[in-house]
Amino acid sequence: MSKNTKIALVFGGFITAVAAAFYPIFFYPLTHKDDYREVQKVNREGINQADVQPAGLKIWSDPFKPADK
Repeated sequence: MSKNTKIALVFGGFITAVAAAFYPIFFYPLTHKDDYREVQKVNREGINQADVQPAGLKIWSDPFKPADK
C-alpha cells in the first residue's frame, strides 16, 4: 500500500470513529424527540417545578418545544 492510501485510511477511520461516537449523543435524540418527551413526562409526573427550583431561577421549560416568536 502506498503512503497516501495509509494516511487516507487512518484519517477515514478517525472520522468514522468520531461519527460513531456522536450518533448516540446527538443524532439519535434529535431524531427521536417523541420518545424523550414521553420518558420525561413519566419521570416528572407529580413534581411541582416551583418547589424544587432554586430561588431566583427561571422554571424549567421543554427544550423540545419551539421558541416563542
